[in-house]
Amino acid sequence: MAVSDADVRARKAIAADVGSIVELNAALARELDGKSLDLARLRAGVEAVAGSAEESCGFYVVAEALGAVVGVLHVTYEWSPWRNATFWWLNNVFVQRRRRRQGAYRAMHRYVEGLARDDDGVCGIRLFTTADNRAAQRTYGSLGMTSEASYVSEIDFVL
Repeated sequence: MAVSDADVRARKAIAADVGSIVELNAALARELDGKSLDLARLRAGVEAVAGSAEESCGFYVVAEALGAVVGVLHVTYEWSPWRNATFWWLNNVFVQRRRRRQGAYRAMHRYVEGLARDDDGVCGIRLFTTADNRAAQRTYGSLGMTSEASYVSEIDFVL
C-alpha cells in the first residue's frame, strides 16, 4: 500500500524503537555494502544512542507511516572551529525499499533541519552518500543540499 507525504511523520526515536532501528540498519548494511552485521553488537550500538538521555552519541530520527517505523537516520556532531558551531551529520540514512519515494526521507530531513535551525549552536547539516547513488543525490538536492568534492578514507577496525 502506497502512502502519501501526509501519512508520514518524523520524530526523535525512543527506546521502544530500538528493534526497528536495528532491523533498518542491518538492511542498510546488506543493501549498501553486502555486509551482514553482528546483530548483538549492532543492538548495543543502537541502544547506546536511542537509550541515552544525554545524546553524546547523537540521536536517531525515525519516519513512521501507518503506525510503523519505515525509515531512520542517525544525527552525529562535528565541531567546526571555522564557524564556532556544530554541524549535524546525517548518518546511516535508510528507508524501507517499498516505502521509498513516499516522503519518509523528506519528513526526517525537514524534521532535523527544523531542530537544527532552532538551535543557535548548529551551523548546518551534512551527509555522505556514495558517488553512484544518483537517486539519493537527487533527493538531497531537491531539499536544498549542495555537493562538494570529497574523498573518504578509513581504516575499519571492526568490520
